[in-house]
Amino acid sequence: MNLFPIYSLYDVEPVKGSGNYVFDANGERFLDLYGGHAVISIGHAHPHYVKTISEQVARLGFYSNSVQNSLQQQLADRLGKACGLDDYSLFLANSGAEANENALKLASFHTGKQRVLAFGNAFHGRTSGAVQVTDNPKINSPFNLTDKVTFVPLGDIEAVKRELQSGEYCAVIIEGIQGVAGIRVPDNDFLCELRKVTQRMGVCLILDEVQSGYGRTGRFFAHQYAGIKPDLISMAKGMGNGFPIGGVLISPMFKAWGGMLGTTFGGNHLACSAAIAVLDVIVDENLVANAREVGEYALEQLRGVPGIKDVRGRGLMIGFDVDGSAPELRKRLVMEHHIFTGGAGASTVRLLPALNVTKEHIDEFIRVIKQILN
Repeated sequence: MNLFPIYSLYDVEPVKGSGNYVFDANGERFLDLYGGHAVISIGHAHPHYVKTISEQVARLGFYSNSVQNSLQQQLADRLGKACGLDDYSLFLANSGAEANENALKLASFHTGKQRVLAFGNAFHGRTSGAVQVTDNPKINSPFNLTDKVTFVPLGDIEAVKRELQSGEYCAVIIEGIQGVAGIRVPDNDFLCELRKVTQRMGVCLILDEVQSGYGRTGRFFAHQYAGIKPDLISMAKGMGNGFPIGGVLISPMFKAWGGMLGTTFGGNHLACSAAIAVLDVIVDENLVANAREVGEYALEQLRGVPGIKDVRGRGLMIGFDVDGSAPELRKRLVMEHHIFTGGAGASTVRLLPALNVTKEHIDEFIRVIKQILN
């Protein structure tokens, strides 16, 4: 049997990780400035993380949501304190797409309405509902096509107002920072106006923090720079440091009823242990502050590199454009200089390193990128 060939792969196979580096079978070391799509939040093989999940799987790896699991409440307590949203509730899932699916469902249940407003170039996942609010026709199959979603330009508050006047919308969904689109940061004033408009119109505001959350931007959630409180917040990538877990933070205005949502694997014992360990490290090692400090340093250094333009982002969610082919540049970085980065289209490079990355790691990258571009 062959694997279904849907991925474009580098001829590299990491077999081991430590901190901000991964190693292949020959022991060659690669600097990881991408973290597997912003997933590695506390570094590879962090000792506390390894110890916590090893001890948990030796006790109990899984049982269903038909029994008590105190680890779920431990995770909720830690998460509420870390993000400052103790009054919200937590629903645990397996991925960012599943988190968005459930957020959209909650909004529709709450309002009794069907339509959703999303933004140009948005990416919210590949499952049935999440892909409908993703602005990429190429990955929408005929089965997924719907007339219940409208896209407007990011930042166009007047377009939002015009659409919501119909009274047909249950939700507006927006990324804290658009990641797949190439690190596009919504303006703080726009987010504030969006919050006011949705509240006035009785429409739920969903903040997709799957990639931009969990401390990556120098705040726990990217939307917190605007000082707003959404109705629903989806999260996933940095939550388990590689162990699959996602979740939705749900504001107090939502009322639960038995069977409203459900999942087999969401919130399982091993996933909760992984997520608890991640929060332990983020808090104990002050990684949100480190993301802000090192991210500001990286942005400053990148803006001084000839050949790099339109440097943008917050914290350790960084994008920049180059002349020529970004995919070819990224391939050279991996194959010739042993540095992993991310991409977004033909000209954009993304940096999404672990939150414990250092200025020395950034300096290593700057030295190499200057060498390539000049």
